Amino acid sequence: LYKRYVRVHLEFATPVWSPWQAGDIARLEKVQEKAVGMISGLKGSSYEEKLRELKLPSLERRRYRADLIQLFKIIQDLDSVESRTWFKIVNLRRPNTRAINSNHGVINFEIPFKRTELSKNFFCVRAAKFWNDLPVNVKKAPNIAIFKKRLDIHIESLA
Repeated sequence: LYKRYVRVHLEFATPVWSPWQAGDIARLEKVQEKAVGMISGLKGSSYEEKLRELKLPSLERRRYRADLIQLFKIIQDLDSVESRTWFKIVNLRRPNTRAINSNHGVINFEIPFKRTELSKNFFCVRAAKFWNDLPVNVKKAPNIAIFKKRLDIHIESLA
């Protein structure tokens, strides 16, 4: 019931609106924590252990994932958003012959300088930072399904 009726409201338009202040993030996460706490029979004692048992990611991780999926859709022209309006691509054309996984042909983004706290957390800034930190094999995914699988493996490795 939580996943169907509550979480959808907590995640509505997360690529556009995503909390960045610790208090706001904690308030949203508290809703999921209360819902998880209502489930009887969970063995985990902490919130994180209960999430692992239920195979539920935190809302913060889901926002991170949603940002990167949205950015992949924009890059691949799967959404009707003009990427050049929001992102400036940094070309990594010179291949590194000593690297095991060459960055040749991988898209990275310039992170624009922003003065205000609000503008530092715009989707275009936030998602570009996340994207630049992704491993090459995730960025080079040929389609959205493979991108999601590789992204999920990457997110799981961060835990």
